[in-house]
Amino acid sequence: MQKGEVLAVCTSLNKGERKKDVKSASLIENFGFRGDAHGGDWHRQVSLLAIESIDKMRAAGLDVGPGDFAENLTTRGLDLCHLPVGTRFRVGQNALLELTQIGKICHERCAIYYQAGDCVMPKEGIFAKVLKGGEVSTGDVIEIVSMPEEKMEGGQ
Repeated sequence: MQKGEVLAVCTSLNKGERKKDVKSASLIENFGFRGDAHGGDWHRQVSLLAIESIDKMRAAGLDVGPGDFAENLTTRGLDLCHLPVGTRFRVGQNALLELTQIGKICHERCAIYYQAGDCVMPKEGIFAKVLKGGEVSTGDVIEIVSMPEEKMEGGQ
């Protein structure tokens, strides 16, 4: 299966703000990250964005990095936005996430949009729910452990 790396673990106390890289945090089953404003009993408990997507915004002239798009996990090496809903990831030693949504509708334009004329999170960010909790840290492996059958290699 495909593997990538966690480059940043980010949380924030309030919704609608950039997240801060805390290096390590606890994922709580059916909640999200302990202390994160987006945690709760819903389908968008954890947000993920690839550094490759952030690099697109850097190429457009923005000074942005991990957490600036309000993502919880910044990853490298996985093509997140092209994975099917239902894909499951192992993060670190124990945590298990399931992809629930790709992209999102932004009802209000964020500061990034006004600075760059575009934002990658609505198109390339993904969201997941926590099936099994655990500690997640910068440098951890993020690995796809299963995908819906119709999207598996060799499937139709």
